[in-house]
Amino acid sequence: MQQTPQMPGATCHLVDMAAQCQGGEKPFHIVSPLLESLSLSQAAGIQVYMKLENVQPTGSFKIRGIGHLCQEAARKGCQHFVCSSGGNAGMATAYAARKLGLPATVVVPSSTGPSTVHRLEELGATVEIYGKVWDEANQRSLELAQNEGWASIHPFDHPLVWQGHASLVLELKDVLDTKPDAIVLAVGGGGLLAGVVAGLQQVGWLDVPIITAETWGAHSFHAALKAGHLITLPDITSIAKCLGAKTVSARALQCAQEIQIISEVVEDAEAVRAVEKFLDDERMLVQPACGAALALIYSGRLQKLQHEGRLQNPLGRVVLVVCGGSSMTAALLRDLKSQLGLE
Repeated sequence: MQQTPQMPGATCHLVDMAAQCQGGEKPFHIVSPLLESLSLSQAAGIQVYMKLENVQPTGSFKIRGIGHLCQEAARKGCQHFVCSSGGNAGMATAYAARKLGLPATVVVPSSTGPSTVHRLEELGATVEIYGKVWDEANQRSLELAQNEGWASIHPFDHPLVWQGHASLVLELKDVLDTKPDAIVLAVGGGGLLAGVVAGLQQVGWLDVPIITAETWGAHSFHAALKAGHLITLPDITSIAKCLGAKTVSARALQCAQEIQIISEVVEDAEAVRAVEKFLDDERMLVQPACGAALALIYSGRLQKLQHEGRLQNPLGRVVLVVCGGSSMTAALLRDLKSQLGLE
């Protein structure tokens, strides 16, 4: 791995800028590294830079937007946070609550692994297991939010969450000498996508296309784009549970009217193979949700999109958002490979 050149004092400048965006309060996220990946570049045939959100304090990009929303809710007098999450958003809520000295309840679906529940409890959150999928856990979370003094912290569908996530693009603008030719990211509920689009609009990079990745069985954004309206999947059948929103946010669908978005879907097996290859190549263990985005690079999808005329040719530089890895363990990777017959 090779780090991109950075202007002296850039990190301080970005922290100050983020603090200004968040009402003068110091944000809970860090300025994440942007590194060139030689292995991914070789696989894609172009320069690929990794925006390493997996090294955030809670292990994913979620702390950007969730942290911002929690700070604003606390400023307005919130006494208790409640969040529905399959892991990453709950982790960010619990972390922010601890920093702010407030209690948090995280409602998780039964598909959530015991190690994630344990980590949430270690951060001081009360964990309630409810429903099979995130959508059911979210209904329970909304019920609890009716308690006086409680604030609902939505994992992805809130303007303050998108505003917080937009900081990722502001950091790219501050470090890169020229804008990227494309940004590759995974889509679950659509919060990261909405935040990146907001960031692109803020910095004037309106012609930078976004290539989104989902897994079949958690492809609510792809289905909505194809239909031209929101689609609710009958169930989440993918092993990429962090992508498991049966209905994507309305804002995510609106984003496709504002910026070029190319939606791609991969098989679970492709995502898990990409997780394993990335571990070998870059010595970092990430979640299958992130594996979906990595699979687009490893499988040659970018070249295919170029041949089809959907992406410019040649491409100079692509940024891949390495969205997170907080719930992944070596044991879980072995289990996923066994489930999918990849052993």
